[in-house]
This record gives sequence, C-alpha cells and structure tokens, in this order.
Amino acid sequence: MSEPMSTSFIRTQMVPARPAPGSTTGIIGWMRVKLFATPADTIMTVLAMAFLFWIVPPLYGFLLGNAVFQAENGEACRVANAGACWAYIGARINFFIYGFYPAEEYWRVNLVFLFGALLLTPLLWPGVPYKRVNALLFFIVYPVVSYFLLAGGVFGLPVVPSDNWGGLTVTLILSLVGIICSFPIGVLLALGRQSNLPVIKWFSISFIELWRAVPLITILFMASIMLPLFLPQGTTIDKLLRALVGIILFEAAYVAEVVRGGLQALPRGQYEAGASLGLSYWKRMFLIILPQALKHVIPGIVNNFIALFKDTSLVSIIGIFELLNTVKSANADTNWQSPNQAVTGYIFAGMIFWVFCFAMSRYSQFMERRLDTGHKR
Repeated sequence: MSEPMSTSFIRTQMVPARPAPGSTTGIIGWMRVKLFATPADTIMTVLAMAFLFWIVPPLYGFLLGNAVFQAENGEACRVANAGACWAYIGARINFFIYGFYPAEEYWRVNLVFLFGALLLTPLLWPGVPYKRVNALLFFIVYPVVSYFLLAGGVFGLPVVPSDNWGGLTVTLILSLVGIICSFPIGVLLALGRQSNLPVIKWFSISFIELWRAVPLITILFMASIMLPLFLPQGTTIDKLLRALVGIILFEAAYVAEVVRGGLQALPRGQYEAGASLGLSYWKRMFLIILPQALKHVIPGIVNNFIALFKDTSLVSIIGIFELLNTVKSANADTNWQSPNQAVTGYIFAGMIFWVFCFAMSRYSQFMERRLDTGHKR
C-alpha cells in the first residue's frame, strides 16, 4: 500500500520585516537591559534613584534656585535660606585669575593665555600641518615670550615681580611647566634605569627612589626654607622658580616609573629587531621602542599629570598665591562676609580644577582610541 504524497509550499516572496517588540527598543529596552536586567540591578537602580531624589533638590536650591547672582555686597547673601553667593565670585574673579598682578597690566596675562591657546590647540589636534614648527614655537619661543610678558623689564614693560603673580595664572604656570619639563626628564631616567652602565643605572635608581620617597610638601619646604640657607650670603633665588624646580624633579621620578613599565611591557624581540637593523641605541629608542612603550602607558602618564595639576595647590604653604590660596585669602573680605562665602569660593575653585582635569582625561581617551592598533582585548 503506497504512502500518500506530501505537499510542500515554497514562498516566492520575502515576508516584510516586522518591527521589534516595543519592550526591546527605545528607552524601555535600554532601561530593561541597563537598569533592570536582574533583581540586583533593579535594587541598585532604585537605591541610586532614591539617592538622587534626596541629594539633587537641595543642591539645585543651593547652587541655582536660592543662589545670589547680582549684589553690591554680601548683604544679599546673608538673608535666610540664601544659597551660593555667585555675586561674590563675579566681584573677585579678577583676583582669582590674576592674583595681585596690577590691573592695568592684565592685558599681558591675557596675551599669554591667548598665545598659549593658539599654539597648544593645533599641537594637540591630529592632522594639522607644520607640527614641527608649531612644537618649536610652543616649547621654545612661547616660554621666553611669556616670561618677558609677565615679568616685564623689556620693551618698556613695567617690572612685575613674581610675588605679585597669583590665582589661576600661577596654577597654570606651575602645572604646564611641570608637565612639559618633567616628561623628557622622566623618559631619560626610565632609560637610564635600564642602562647597562652601572654609573647611569644607579644614579637613575637613586634619583627616582629618593624623590618618590619624599612627600611633595616636604620638597616645597626644603626649596623654600632650607635651600636659601645653603646659598652664599646675599644670593637669592625666586620663590616661584624654586617651587617649579621641586615640582619638576618630583614629577619626573613618577613619570620615569610609568615609562619604565611601558618599556618592560614590550617583547624582547622589539629590541632585537632594532639592533638587527643596525640602528644605534638612540635611534632604536626613539624610532621603535619609545613610540610603542609610550602608547601603552598613556593612561598612567595622564593620571600623573592630573595629580600634578591638583598638587599645585600645595605651593600655598610656602606663600605662593595659586588659585586655591587666592580663594582662601579672599574669604577675609568683610564686604562680602556671609555664611556661604567660603563654600562658594571653594566650589568655584573645585569647578576650575574639574574642568581642566576632565579635559585632560578626555583627551587621553581620544589619543588612546586614535593610537589603538589592535592591542585591546
């Protein structure tokens, strides 16, 4: 007995695509995956939302809702339930930026800021031509021009002692000079620590371990108080310069260890490949080894630079009026005396530090993505 023949149907046209379920797309789908995927995620999301509902309203009320934006003095900031006294920041903003620099000479500081921004922006932006000329102008010409603009004494510019510099200007000088000068010194120390010459190797090790073992605040005290005791009578060194040298040497020791980690992370074959090509030691280092090593340690280097930028506030203990010290000293202004005067000033200083540190962090991530050549796992 024969089996009945089965019939089949083959579709000749594609079925139109149907939209995805609403619960898996859009904001609802994102919330299901990111916030409520598991019971633990749900609990954490609820706790986080409760914390935000608890902290955001009073913060908004203090920073914006009840804040005082316009006032002639601190009387308006002394009323009940008054928030941040932003009018005080507006009234003392010049002091926070320029310190005790003469008001009629602010244009000189502004020119230094402008030249720095015009030279630094194309230097950091990939693809901009004439990088070598730009680097020459920024690292060699710009510091000399900036010094004579700020200090004066040439071309008819009045002399302004460094004791009158202050505020954000000094913070940027300390951090920028510290970063630029400590990096090449740190690279040389890292190479010296791996040298086969005992004198260079042990000098580098001793330098790194000595400066890493001493707190920065101690170095600043030594540079400001102890160093003048060892100088010939009548010889003085500018206080800001002493702080700069201490910061540079201190940061160079930390940069050296970060760079050494990148050097040790490279396979031995990279060193041997450079030697097999007949390249000299310095050509191997600067053409083959260092470009790869520095690429791997970008996060560590930028982390050190961010820490250096924040540590510039320590120079206040030796009487240098950087940003935080100017904010602190401005709290003594009785004309703006109010319960929230100091808090508002410190919030303003914190916002400035956050902007610069966040910018450095984001730029480092940008460079990591641009230089990524498949090493990520």
